[in-house]
Amino acid sequence: MSDQEKADVRLEFSRLKQEHADFDAAINAMIATGCDPLQIQRMKKKKLFLKDRLMALEDKIIPDIIA
Repeated sequence: MSDQEKADVRLEFSRLKQEHADFDAAINAMIATGCDPLQIQRMKKKKLFLKDRLMALEDKIIPDIIA
């Protein structure tokens, strides 16, 4: 992977990490205000998708090394 590709992956990783944190804050606010449980569940699914994507990007950044 070239340096530019690594930089792009790191940039996307940081953007998604911020978006994941924003979803977390939004979900907590929705729970506190007693929002529709179905809407909260949808937000949690989106947050989980972001977490999966973050893990995939992290694997690209830090490849597995067999010791």
